Amino acid sequence: MSRLRPFDPLDSGGKGSGCMNENEDEKESRENEIAPDKEQQVEASVPVEEKAAPAPSAGGEAAEENKEAAKAKPRSRSRRRPRRKPRPKPREGDAAGTTETTGTDETPAETPAAAAVAKPEAKSGGRKKKAADPGKDPAAKEQNGPRVKLLINAEEPEECRIALVEDGRIESFHVNTVVREQTKNNIYKGRITAVELNLQAAFVDIGTGKNGFLPFNEIHPEYFDIDTEQAVTTNWRDLDIRKVLHKGQEVLVQVVKEVTGNKGASMTTYLSLPGRSLVLMPGSDSAGISRKLEGEEQRNQLREMMDSFKLPDGIGYIIRTASKDITKTALGKDLRYLLRLWEDVKKRGQTMQAPCLIYQDQDIIAKFLRDHFTPEIEEILVDSQEAYEQVNNFLALLPPKQRRTKVQLHKGARPLFNHYDLEEQIEQIYQPVVPLPSGGSIVINPTEALVAIDVNSGRTSKDKNFSETIFLVNMEAAAELARQLRLRDLGGLIVVDFIDMRNQRHIREVEKKVKASMKRDKAKVDISRISKFGLMQISRQKMGAPIQMGSYRFCEHCQGRGMIRSVETQALYYLRQIQTGINRKKVVRVECCLPMEVAQYLLNQKRNELVEMERKSRVEIRVIADPGMNPADQRIDFIKE
Repeated sequence: MSRLRPFDPLDSGGKGSGCMNENEDEKESRENEIAPDKEQQVEASVPVEEKAAPAPSAGGEAAEENKEAAKAKPRSRSRRRPRRKPRPKPREGDAAGTTETTGTDETPAETPAAAAVAKPEAKSGGRKKKAADPGKDPAAKEQNGPRVKLLINAEEPEECRIALVEDGRIESFHVNTVVREQTKNNIYKGRITAVELNLQAAFVDIGTGKNGFLPFNEIHPEYFDIDTEQAVTTNWRDLDIRKVLHKGQEVLVQVVKEVTGNKGASMTTYLSLPGRSLVLMPGSDSAGISRKLEGEEQRNQLREMMDSFKLPDGIGYIIRTASKDITKTALGKDLRYLLRLWEDVKKRGQTMQAPCLIYQDQDIIAKFLRDHFTPEIEEILVDSQEAYEQVNNFLALLPPKQRRTKVQLHKGARPLFNHYDLEEQIEQIYQPVVPLPSGGSIVINPTEALVAIDVNSGRTSKDKNFSETIFLVNMEAAAELARQLRLRDLGGLIVVDFIDMRNQRHIREVEKKVKASMKRDKAKVDISRISKFGLMQISRQKMGAPIQMGSYRFCEHCQGRGMIRSVETQALYYLRQIQTGINRKKVVRVECCLPMEVAQYLLNQKRNELVEMERKSRVEIRVIADPGMNPADQRIDFIKE
C-alpha cells in the first residue's frame, strides 16, 4: 500500500631490554652506589677533630648522587666518579657492616645515605610494576572504563524520566509527560485539506488539532492521480502537484518531526516500522545494513540470514546495529513480529474513517530500550514494579552475549534520581547558562529560526598564558555543547560563537574536538569550519520537540519574551488608548479595569490629564484597580449612549 522513505532511522617475562646481566660493570656500579655508606662508616672510626670538616661535603655529595640516581634518564657512571673524592680503605668490620646494610631490610641501624639510595630504587621499581599491570591484565582496562547505568523513574503516572549516566554524569535524558505526549513515528490516516503549489507540499488533517505538513517528495507515487507506471518512472519534480493530488484525498502518513512552535508536524507516506534488530519498510524493495556493522564477514552472515527468510513482495528492510551477535532464530522472530504489525496497520487503514490514529509507537521505556540499549550498560535501576518487569522481558529477548546487564528495583527512602544526585544536573538542562570546569560558561538561546550558543571566558587565570587559557575554555565548550544538544534535543541550524583564537593550531584542535564529541549523537549532523569571526555552524537533525516543551509552558505575564513593560510605559499606553477611543467614538463613559500598580499610577500621577479629557470630551472616565489581574492584562470598555 505504501512504503518507507529512505531516511536513516538507525540508531537507530623480563623487565625490558634496559635490564643488564650480572657482570663486573654492574657489580662495580653497585659498589659505587654504596660508597657513601662506606665513607661514613670509615669516618666514624676517626677522632672527632679529624672528621668534623669533611662531613658536610661527603653528605652533600651523597645527596646529589642519590637525586641523580632517582631520575628516569640513565646517566653514565663515568661522569660521577671523577667528582667523587678518593675513599679511604674500609676496615674489615666496616665492609661487612656495609654489605649487611644494603643487602637486607632487617638492619636495625641504617645509615641516612643508604636509606636515600634505597628509596629511589624502590620507588622506581614500583612504577615499572604498576605500568606493566594494565597490559598484562585486560580486565583492569575494562574496570578503568566509564561505568554506565540506566535509571528509569516511572513511579508517578504523570511523568516518566529516563537518564543514561556515565560515571555519575548524565549523557542522555528523555522525559514523557501526560501534558504533552510524543507523536513521532505514529501512523495516521489523514485527509488532504490543501495543496500548495508554491510550497510544493500538501497539508493533511490527522485529527490532532493542527494540520500536518507533507512535502511533495515525501508522497509515494501510488497516491498520484495518474497511471501507475507513469508515476513510478516520472520524477516528482516534473509533475504538477495540483494535478496529481486533490483536496479531500485520504493518505496514510507517519510523523517524522513533531510539532514545534507554530509549525505543524512534518510527515511522510514512506512508512517504517522499527524493531529491535530490523526496520521494516513496506512498499519498498531496498535492503540495507547499518554502517556501524563494519565486519564484512558479519555483514555477509546477516545477508544470508535475511535471504533465507521469505519476504512478501514490496517489503524492504534495514538491519540495525543491535543485530550484532544475533542468532537466526531471534532475527526471524523480530521479522515475523514486524510483518504481523504491518498487516494490522493495513487492515486498520482500510476500515477506519479518516482522520484517525492507526498505529501508536511504543511507550518511552520500550522505545528507549529498543533504540538506545547497548551491552555497555552495566546496570538498570527502576523504581516501579511494572517498569522492572518490562525491562526484564526486554532483556530476555536479547542474545546471550548481551544479557550481562543487571536489573534492580529501587526501594530506598529517597527518590531514585535524588539518591544518585541527578536532580541538579536535570535542572541544569533547562537553564540557559552552563558552567565549564575552567570557570567559563556557554549560553544557549534557542529561537524560532536557529539556536545561538555563546562561549564566555568568565574569570581568566592571570597566572597562565592568555592564549592557552582561551584555548582551554573553547575545548571545554566544544565537548559540553555537543552534550547539551543531545540532552536538550535541539536541532536545525546551530551557530556557535567561540572566543577568538589567533593560533591556527588551536582552531583546528577545537574543530576536531567538536567533530569527535558529536560522533556520539544519533542525529545526522553537518559541521562547518570556524570562520574568521570565530563562528561555527552546525546543522543537526531534529529528533523530536525540545525537551522543555513537555515540562514548561509560556509565562502568562511576558508570553515567553522574558520581560514585561514598566508601570510608567503601561500607564501611558492605556492613557493614549483612552484618548483615541473617546475622540473616534461617540461615548459617554469609559470604564478601565487595569492592574493595581498601573491603575494607581494613572490615578495619582495622571489625574490632571484624565480630568482635562473628561472636561473637553464631556465623558466620564472610571479607572478600576484589580489586584488579581496579571501585569499584561487590561480591559477598556467604551460605552455609547
